[in-house]
Amino acid sequence: MSGHRPAGIPGTSPGARLVEAVATRDRDALAAVLADDVDFMGLTPRRSWEAQGRDEVAKVLFDHWFTEEDRVDEVSGVVETAVADTRRIGYRFDLGLAEGPHVAEQQAYYRVSDGRIDYLRVICSGFRPRPAAG
Repeated sequence: MSGHRPAGIPGTSPGARLVEAVATRDRDALAAVLADDVDFMGLTPRRSWEAQGRDEVAKVLFDHWFTEEDRVDEVSGVVETAVADTRRIGYRFDLGLAEGPHVAEQQAYYRVSDGRIDYLRVICSGFRPRPAAG
């Protein structure tokens, strides 16, 4: 866990808890919200990702997507809705990277069983340079 808590962390739904776990790089919180056998697929600008089980998902998220050097400063634009038995949560991360401020937006579709996410699909915009204010 990074110890840094960004502004704008959303509510307490499984999707919101997922967003918070990713934003804070908290492997324990991620493990608590994901089912042991979670089925994961993700899409980033240059690659598609697949993982089975929460440990593999953690490796994708924290060893490839958001590494130790990546700091989430703020979570914004959080919108959560339902599509029948599937929930969708969209969110934006304002990032502090070594090469300067960036932004990334993700859309996550998930299903819950026994209070934990057992199906997760995430689409990511990639890290985009944040334009200067003004």
